[in-house]
Formats: sequence, C-alpha cells, structure tokens
Amino acid sequence: MRFLRKFPGRFLPLLPLFLFVCMIPSCRDSSRRTVVVYSPHGKEMLSAFEQRFEKVYPEIDVQWLDMGSQDVYDRVRTERNNPQADIWWGAPATMFARAEAESLLHVYKPTWDSLFPDDFKSRNGMWYATQLTPEVIMYNSRMLKSTEVPEDWDDLLKPDWRDKIILRYPLASGTMRTIFSALIAREEKKTGNIESGFEWLRRLDANTKSYAGDPTQLYLKIAREEAPLSIWNLPDVVIQRSINDYPFGYVIPKSGTPLITDCIALLKGARHREDAIRFYEFVTTRESILLQAEEFFRIPARTDIDPSALPEWISSLHLIPMKIDWAHMASHEREWMKRWEEEVKGTGHAQAVNHL
Repeated sequence: MRFLRKFPGRFLPLLPLFLFVCMIPSCRDSSRRTVVVYSPHGKEMLSAFEQRFEKVYPEIDVQWLDMGSQDVYDRVRTERNNPQADIWWGAPATMFARAEAESLLHVYKPTWDSLFPDDFKSRNGMWYATQLTPEVIMYNSRMLKSTEVPEDWDDLLKPDWRDKIILRYPLASGTMRTIFSALIAREEKKTGNIESGFEWLRRLDANTKSYAGDPTQLYLKIAREEAPLSIWNLPDVVIQRSINDYPFGYVIPKSGTPLITDCIALLKGARHREDAIRFYEFVTTRESILLQAEEFFRIPARTDIDPSALPEWISSLHLIPMKIDWAHMASHEREWMKRWEEEVKGTGHAQAVNHL
C-alpha cells in the first residue's frame, strides 16, 4: 500500500480516516505489518530506503508521507491523541526539542548512542541527529557567474538584488524558519535589540520577488530563471543539480552558516513500535549513512566515519558554523515567525520606496 506519498495536500485532513479504512483486510494485504514514516527527506530518498528496507524485511510495508518539516511537526501535534505515524525522520533539532517538551516523542536509545556527542542528541534519549545541514546562498549558474554571487548574508540586502530573490515560504519550512530565526538572533546579539532582526528581514523582503509554496516550486522558479537567487540547504541544492540537472550553484556565507542538526525520533503512542525500531536502526546504520551521503548528498552527523569514505565534496567542505544560542532561538521561533508573517511579509517594497 503506497498511497501516502501521492496523497493530495488538500485531502490531508482526511488522512486519519483513510488510514482507518485501509486497515480493513479487503483494502490491504493483512499478512504484512506496517510502519508509517513522516519525513521531509524527499521522494527519491524515501523511495530508495522503503525498497531497501522491504527487501530485508518483506513482511513489513513501509508507508511514508513526504512534507515540509513544519508540516510534520504540526501533524504530529494534531494527532497526539490518535497517532497515525510511527517515526519522524528529518527536521531541525529545534523542532524535535519542542516536540520533546510537548511529550510527543518516545524514548529510544539506538545501538549507536555512544558514537554521538551530547550536542547531537536529546539528553533524555528522545531524538538523535542523523545529518548536518548547512544553509547556503543558492543561485542559477546560467544567470550569474560564481564571482557575481553575494558572498554573505548582508550582501543579499543590497539594492542590486531587488526582485532577484525567490524564497521558500518560511512558515511551512523548518529550513527557512531556522535561517530566519538565526538571522534575527544574530542581529539581536549584535545590537542588543530584537527590532534590528526584523528590520534585517524587512530589507530582505524588499528584495524578494516571491515566496514559493513548497520546495518543488522553489526549484522550478529558480531553474526557469524567474530570479537568480535563493537561500536554501546545501544537500538539496546539490541533489537537485545532480538528479534533475538544474543549473544550481551555491555559496557558503563567509561569516558563518546555521548548521542544522537533522534528527530522527520514534513518536509517542506509535502503533507499530517494534517494527518502527527496526526501520530506525536500518536507516541509521553506517552503511545507510554512507549511502545517504553518496547518493542523496547528506552530510553525516555521526563521528565514527572516516572522511576518506565520504564523497570528495563533503570531505573538502570548509564550514564556519554560525554561533547560535539554539535554546534561546527555539524558545522564540514560533513568536518570531508569527510576527514575520504579520508585520514583515510584503512590507519591504513599500518601505524601500519610501526611502527613495
């Protein structure tokens, strides 16, 4: 049963009923057990690991729903009294920390627990990092030469880039929520005033042509040359360039980048916990982590992998992590994004005109 990945977004509220109906023996093969995965990792990677896992465990049917990180978090919260998924695979650690605080996750210490530093896992064993995700400035290499691309975050605010930036709509995106929140926190730290962070985003809004509703629309808009620039995560930029042959390049901001720890967790109240643990362990083995690096351009978080075993583009990366108080950012992210939606989005152009 593989309807989940193709389920139209407008019907998502009906998903619990649909799942219930499909528990009827006539609707599915009752001889197979089920594991349901919520994830933003994309259909290519999810399909590959569904097939690899089911080859080893043919008695288990992996069903996955691919959606943005924030959408996963919202669904998990909505379904807390009647969980429909067993595993949450992929989202920034800040989201998993909030989910842990809201008692949405289940304790599980994987077999590789000792390989991880404390910064990469929940103190209570609720979630663990699987990947490191740097945020970068993405550009269309047909429209811009590498020497023309902004080198740092503040360069994106220059008038030269008016209407030349397309961004993923941040409220539904864990990636963009983290980037925006990190930039607000950065400005707050520099000036001692939170207002400077929102002013920074207002100036970015002035240069933003549009906000894409989902990652696919973002990729298509940049590939079709509607605008040359965006902000996004490094692995997805590389995978879209490789798999879809999109003309994407990237610049790692020289002052530092938010380095997201992308995590995995079992969900509280999961109906298929033992099989979910099998899937959890399967996708986090050394072999699976290396496959994710080689075929899906994911940067491993675990510390026991020799850099020489990784693709050259990963082993040669020079990353400068932005210094972030993650706990402070996580505690304010929701209110900051609500304020961005209400006070910043769409106001930058008018302010820029008034300053002319």
